[in-house]
Amino acid sequence: MTTARHIVALLQSHIDGDEDRFLSVATQLAAHEARQGHGKLAQELRELVDAAKGKSSTVARRGAGPVPMAQPKGELVGLLEARYSDIRLSSMVLKPELQDRLARVLREQRQQERLRARGLSPRRKLLLVGPPGAGKTMTAAALAGELKLPLFTVLYDGLIGKLMGETATRLRLVFDAVAMQRGVYFFDEFDAIGAQRAGPNDVGEIRRVLNSFLQFLENDDGPSLIIAATNHPELLDKALYRRFDDVITYDLPDPSVVQGIIEARLATFDLKSIEWTSVLDSAAHLSQAEVARAADEAAKVAVLDDHDGVTTATLLTALTERRAAIL
Repeated sequence: MTTARHIVALLQSHIDGDEDRFLSVATQLAAHEARQGHGKLAQELRELVDAAKGKSSTVARRGAGPVPMAQPKGELVGLLEARYSDIRLSSMVLKPELQDRLARVLREQRQQERLRARGLSPRRKLLLVGPPGAGKTMTAAALAGELKLPLFTVLYDGLIGKLMGETATRLRLVFDAVAMQRGVYFFDEFDAIGAQRAGPNDVGEIRRVLNSFLQFLENDDGPSLIIAATNHPELLDKALYRRFDDVITYDLPDPSVVQGIIEARLATFDLKSIEWTSVLDSAAHLSQAEVARAADEAAKVAVLDDHDGVTTATLLTALTERRAAIL
């Protein structure tokens, strides 16, 4: 974020009465000045921020509740969908290495003032790559829920225009919102705007949109998280990868994750009779989402049959139906 953009964000947060946001932007401004080599000014700004924090009520000001959410207004209506998320990482069954990488993002976000005070930036631009149903969208919601930030989902039907230059103009509005309102901004099916510039279907307008996105992403130094997700990484322009702080790959679940998903979804049912070997074999090559849906279907059968437990046969039938549905 440039100094001019910091000033705009400071004024906007003051007008909105968002003191948390005001202090957050002031802290970012101090870090920005430190990176520019203005050490004395940066220190003065930090001291003023610390003094302001000392005069306010501690618990409410330091993030006990969610960050206030401003619903999209004016030209942003139709470009962003805003909501709060009650999903947490504990709601997800993940491989340990993936759990660790997401936990690292949360740790850096929660302690970003310590990092910025030393001229360092927390991870805040993430590219999630993997097959459909692997948990990418749920991850964006979980990060927003963990950080108590609003989740803003970019709506491509409103973003992508028919006229030359229209999409890039709307994209600028989205990145202005990224700088002004702290939140998690989620670009799902990112290949819609991130396709290779030299691809077989490349047209001038797509190239301009991608160039604009690359510029906006590189120049952004705000407080928000930007998360892009794609099922087709091979379609993305190679220049995108180095603009993200982290590229996180999602795979289809291994047997331990499959069993964890089923046990989590059926936690209130008796699973003692389940023959896990046959169930896990049947779930091979299904996504996390499909396994969860199969478990839910098995739960419905148990409830309607007035049973306290779920049988192996019921689970196998549900998994077979999910496999047939995606073929």
